[in-house]
Amino acid sequence: MGKIWKRDFDTDKAIEEFTVGKDRELDLSLAEFDIYGSLAHIQMLQSIDLLTADELSILQVELKNILVKVKAGEFVIEDGIEDVHSQIENDLTLKLGDVGKKIHSGRSRNDQVLVDLKLYIRAELQQVVENTKTVFSTLIGLSEEHKEKLIPGFTHLQIAMPSSYGLWFGAYAESLVDDLEMMLAAFKIANQNPLGSAAGYGSSFPLDRMMTTQLLGFEGLNYNVVYAQMGRGKTEKSVASALSFVAGTLGKMSMDICLYMNQNFGLISFPKELTTGSSIMPHKRNPDVFELIRAKCNKLNALPNEINMITGNLPSGYHRDLQLIKESFMPAFDQLNGCLAIANHALKNIIVNDNALADDKYTNLFTVEEVNKKVLEGIPFRDAYKEIGGQVDNGTFTADKKVDHTHQGSIGNLCNAQISARMDALVEQFGFGKIEAAIEELVK
Repeated sequence: MGKIWKRDFDTDKAIEEFTVGKDRELDLSLAEFDIYGSLAHIQMLQSIDLLTADELSILQVELKNILVKVKAGEFVIEDGIEDVHSQIENDLTLKLGDVGKKIHSGRSRNDQVLVDLKLYIRAELQQVVENTKTVFSTLIGLSEEHKEKLIPGFTHLQIAMPSSYGLWFGAYAESLVDDLEMMLAAFKIANQNPLGSAAGYGSSFPLDRMMTTQLLGFEGLNYNVVYAQMGRGKTEKSVASALSFVAGTLGKMSMDICLYMNQNFGLISFPKELTTGSSIMPHKRNPDVFELIRAKCNKLNALPNEINMITGNLPSGYHRDLQLIKESFMPAFDQLNGCLAIANHALKNIIVNDNALADDKYTNLFTVEEVNKKVLEGIPFRDAYKEIGGQVDNGTFTADKKVDHTHQGSIGNLCNAQISARMDALVEQFGFGKIEAAIEELVK
């Protein structure tokens, strides 16, 4: 069969190789989702009498047979076949004859790849959300475990005020909550059904687009068929932006860890087996894992701009430029999930310095504490500030290195329970269970 659009001429070989690019390789990751889309589409076609009940039944059986091969890693896109859509239609036609050719009625490869990508994105985002929640839980656990232990806080990389391990770990935990808020917004954009928009201008067949929306577990429908096609690239950019928020949190935390492992900070360390060495300096224990997380996350932070540069000057309608997005976008999920997994593994083995403030160089951290004590005694704040500042300048300042912070979110009142409740409520809003139930029903 070859190309499903092939007519009475052959495409120049060099043109074919250039235009196909890495699509066949990347499309293997979309095969499962292409089958889901086809299963929903043919049910809808039968409901509007474009397939008979018998034709629907044999197509369902064969599509599910192909799905078994996909999940077993046995599905291949053969040489000379352009993409996953062509391969599946080719397999059906070889097995079933003319019935296999009927599955394309009322759709285009344009809306096929749109629905494939959206189904793929939903599944990949579920994995990212789950892995993010795992890192979040580890950070909350560390925050609670070490909440009584003080560390220096920094501004301008100068010692500033007392902080704590509880605050530090908890800060990155709460940051991940906000990151998932952004991811939920991107997920909602992805969780709308484009199927039935065809080449971007709809179909003269009386397609029941709400039916396929329900069968595939989508939350809603991309109603306007032109806008459904315009969603290609926009959806990926929205999701890439959400991924970059999680990457930003991981990257900043990794930078902190690299600093805090430094002997001049001495706030944290890791078991030696989680560090790397030097070929010449026998004493080195390097934070290579977190340096690589930092670099990988910086690459992920650049992805939304890369997609924007590809799509920014395109008019409405489909353009082949959009194909290139897949090459950078699809691997991003594995890259971020890898960073989340290794970060969690390392964090579960982190060692904190229980006496981080023992060094006299941290005495000045407590100037604000002493100013506030004087304010509570009735001295105006500005006068107390000048008095303590004078003691610092003449080298006579001393402090008891104790803090008593009780307001919400402070050293003595971390509000980790409230942050955790917010995370749990947020994850629930993704509705992964509803989606899983719809797909399970579709393929049973």
